[in-house]
Amino acid sequence: MLAETESKPLSDIRAVNESAQPQSVATSIDAFLFYSLLAVIALAAIPYGTVEPWWKALFQCLVFVLAGLTLIQRTLRGQASGLNSRVYLPVLALIIFGLIQTIASPGTAGTQNVTKTLSADVFQTRLFAIQLAALLLVSWMLAIHTSSRRRLRLLVDLIIAIAVVSAIFGIVRQVSQHEPGFLLPYLRPGFGYAQFINSNHFAFLMEMALGLALGIAVCRGVTGRRLAIYLLGAIPMWVALILCGSRGGILSILCQVFFLALLFGTRRESKYVDQPRESWLSNTRMIAVRLVLIAAMLSAAVATVIFVGGDPLASKLDSVSVELNRKTADTFVLRPNIWRASWELIKDHPIAGVGFGAYRIAITKYHRGSGEATPQEAHNDYLDLLAGGGVIALAIVIWFGVEVFLAGRRKLRQADNYHRAVTLGAVAGILTVSIHSLVDFGLHITINAVVFTALLTIVSFDLGATSVARQSRP
Repeated sequence: MLAETESKPLSDIRAVNESAQPQSVATSIDAFLFYSLLAVIALAAIPYGTVEPWWKALFQCLVFVLAGLTLIQRTLRGQASGLNSRVYLPVLALIIFGLIQTIASPGTAGTQNVTKTLSADVFQTRLFAIQLAALLLVSWMLAIHTSSRRRLRLLVDLIIAIAVVSAIFGIVRQVSQHEPGFLLPYLRPGFGYAQFINSNHFAFLMEMALGLALGIAVCRGVTGRRLAIYLLGAIPMWVALILCGSRGGILSILCQVFFLALLFGTRRESKYVDQPRESWLSNTRMIAVRLVLIAAMLSAAVATVIFVGGDPLASKLDSVSVELNRKTADTFVLRPNIWRASWELIKDHPIAGVGFGAYRIAITKYHRGSGEATPQEAHNDYLDLLAGGGVIALAIVIWFGVEVFLAGRRKLRQADNYHRAVTLGAVAGILTVSIHSLVDFGLHITINAVVFTALLTIVSFDLGATSVARQSRP
């Protein structure tokens, strides 16, 4: 009888140890996957922002491997995949639509039977679907593994650090490079900025990181030493953004300053404490202070643009009138000519487009220029979307935007001060990129797309809230 009672605790202990082993392994895998994902994001920024096909393929392979390990880790913990979020449904729909564009269907050309596809370049459309799937998995893994406030801060710090290092590298390169090759072989003096071949693509990274850092600072999400670090990091990012000479980047960042000025001084009203109703005079005074603040911030921003940008920036701004001239635009590969040709392409394929990634092939029929060069991109992500996927793709993207907006609004209603500040900082970066995308295609660059994905994930999901909720339980 005594032996029987003693054996029960031993068996219970053995059962607990056996059940704890998979959980321990899953916890270790979780930490490994989170830091590996951060490492992959950092590596994507190094070689020209990941534009070469072999490096982009390596990035995608690493993401798929980490996603497979994440599924194993969640299986060990007995958890669902977590891909059933409504935010992901439009992205999955866009991937499926891209694959449908590559399916061959029977058709006729004259007297011959041929097969046709919606895409003018099946290979590039499939590459687009793979890249979008990789970005979807990046968002999914960030939503899963960013399970504490500390990890959320690491993600935010990584994005800001990548931008600061790129900005410093760009400034040093601008000052000291005199021959082709500056750590990376394809970097030439006077072309591109930092590790980017195109200075406009560099501006996209600065806009997102500046929005995140300044948004957190303005909304008082951090204090003390971390606040000082964010503000100090914003200085080289701002200077490099102006020095790179991206006109779209400078216009977008001025809009970002206006948005941040609107956020400055806002306070989050508690749902549980009755707030006294403010008088008409108090509200008027607050509006006046806000207007003065907006004017001061915009004036300071414009002043730095003028004094830091100098003559190179002035000459670029002067060239706008030349580019908008109809005769000049028709002679060279300039944006107005490209946009007109893109619109003609869209009108001929309004429903399903010519296939994602197939723009460079389809546009040759519509572009009227000197013939010396053919545009590879629409220089407008919205026109590029319509050209690639037509009204169907536009409807899917609008659906996605609505889901992100609803998710972000729900999060802001329940978030604490830090999560609210991070969310609004991410919104500032997203809005800035949305404006710049009217005249450029920076989101086609892998590192920019990854950072943009991270900002969308921050807005849509309660990153870092899991551990806080656990700690608050009795």
